[in-house]
Amino acid sequence: MPTNQKQKDLLLDSIVYALLFCIMLSTLYPFYYVLVVSFNQGKDSLLGGIYFWPRTFTLENYATFLTDAKWYNSLLITVARTGVGTLLGVLFTCLVAYGLSHRDLLFRKVYFTVIVFAMYFSGGLIPYYVVLRSLGLLNTFGVYVIPSMLSTFFLLIAISFFREIPIELKESAYMDGANEFVIFYKIILPVSTPLLATMALFLGVGQWNAWLDSAYFVQSDALRTLTFRMMEIINKSNIPIESVGAAASATGVTNYSLQVTSMVVSIAPVVCVYPFLQKYFVQGIMLGSVKG
Repeated sequence: MPTNQKQKDLLLDSIVYALLFCIMLSTLYPFYYVLVVSFNQGKDSLLGGIYFWPRTFTLENYATFLTDAKWYNSLLITVARTGVGTLLGVLFTCLVAYGLSHRDLLFRKVYFTVIVFAMYFSGGLIPYYVVLRSLGLLNTFGVYVIPSMLSTFFLLIAISFFREIPIELKESAYMDGANEFVIFYKIILPVSTPLLATMALFLGVGQWNAWLDSAYFVQSDALRTLTFRMMEIINKSNIPIESVGAAASATGVTNYSLQVTSMVVSIAPVVCVYPFLQKYFVQGIMLGSVKG
């Protein structure tokens, strides 16, 4: 290769890497800044000038967050709804998808028509509220997990995924006397790890970040979620610090420092879990998108 061409390629690569580095820096730095401020004294953070490390290191922001009854209870509610909601969502979506993956299912086209219609059209907030009220789910923990037990988006992906599983596996199980539930539990689920991991990641993040249902369908303060508390403190950023913690003003904690601390706490679980599911992420999506 000519020397001039090598120099041009080197220059082009340098420009590309420089642009990628700037993009990476602009994307990651806001998260890093929030982390730094969460470990800095709240009143000192209001003075500005913090860029790369805490100027007055402290753990009081996290201590106030974890010892405040409202924040701690909201964290427990969020963890509970994420765990239960994700488990039920994955289980029931896979159950329905496994049934609809059978090509000889009666009224199969009718079921698919209803599913597709439900994906694109919604009755709206008021009819949804009326349905939840008629089911007795308002102001209960069930309003967080029961309506989300079936994901129509992942239902279609799971149906395509289950169709790709060799029919010989199920036929051999039938010959051994296994019923549909045994086949689903002992054969279908073990070979569907990429799909299950992908569904768990999406549904879990959705449950963890959800706050509208807590705002619209829950009145009990004991059932408020972590994200709702974050939105509440953002919308009321001018409230006195005494309202967010009894000892907050004495330790230098402010509304802003408590806000960024809650952001770190809400982001940390997703950041910790994602690397373990990343290897299944693309594989699950690609396998589920193949039409059988």
